[in-house]
Amino acid sequence: MAVRKPKVIVTRKLPDAVETRLRELFDTELNLDDHPMGPDELIEAVGRAEVLVPTITDRLDSKVLTRAGEGLKLIANFGAGVDNIDVATANARGIIVTNTPGVLTEDTADMTMALILASARRVVEGAGVIQSGDFHGWAPTWMLGRRIWGKRLGIVGMGRIGQAVARRAAAFGLQIHYHNRKPVSPRIEEELGATYWESLDQMLARMDVISVNCPHTPGTYHLLSARRLKLLQPHAIVVNTARGEVIDEAALANALARGEIAGAGLDVFEHEPAVNPKLLKLPNVVLLPHMGSATVEGRIDMGEKVIVNIKTFMDGHRPPDRVIPSML
Repeated sequence: MAVRKPKVIVTRKLPDAVETRLRELFDTELNLDDHPMGPDELIEAVGRAEVLVPTITDRLDSKVLTRAGEGLKLIANFGAGVDNIDVATANARGIIVTNTPGVLTEDTADMTMALILASARRVVEGAGVIQSGDFHGWAPTWMLGRRIWGKRLGIVGMGRIGQAVARRAAAFGLQIHYHNRKPVSPRIEEELGATYWESLDQMLARMDVISVNCPHTPGTYHLLSARRLKLLQPHAIVVNTARGEVIDEAALANALARGEIAGAGLDVFEHEPAVNPKLLKLPNVVLLPHMGSATVEGRIDMGEKVIVNIKTFMDGHRPPDRVIPSML
């Protein structure tokens, strides 16, 4: 007798290999035209699904989750962050939430280093000069950027990604400093040659480059506030590949426009997909469309984690990547 397959609804287009495997294992409903689902569509989906596979842009707040059907037992998020999901409400309704941690570490760390280099050395600005036909030859004082060798990098959030950034940055000659809720182990500190700062304020005031690598939680909202941005040195560069909400984007734009901060490299924004209009006009900012984890390999790895979480749960076991509200 055939085993009944659980109803799985996927909110966005995923890599073909992932979608094919989902169809093989489950009664899977795909989003073939890849349109972002609005609140009404999400409510309709949670009303029918046994498993929902959302992405980080799908807002599963209490208004959506309180409309979930009794059959919905698992939300297998396609993404490491879960700030798009009201995990507490899900947990109260007996809905397990999982994510895809770990698989995007190296890709995001690569993009962080790319933004550090691009911001310090004015790479995008220089490319624009070539493309516009305004390159008229080399000059000794033209398009001068900043050397990163020997500079101090302050990492905000020394988790998997922060540590991966530190390893790359050390190879470029940067001195590693970090702020975290608590210090990493002495072994990791020694390996990375990292200096821990209990006070974020004190670290920010002394760094040449700041890299934001912490998750967005209620406690990290506007962690880099207008007040803290004023602590930065005028030659400092801010790079964010984590979540836009961690930085007060309006205050950052104002500081950059006034020359209070030398530059920024941003892959994420506070009100995505909207970007502060001031940032779009500034020459000292490198802006990317949230592509820090966008590699073929990374997306497939994410999909495989989603599948493992669903299959483990459906087999009656605890999913390996379950998110507990107390963890947030």
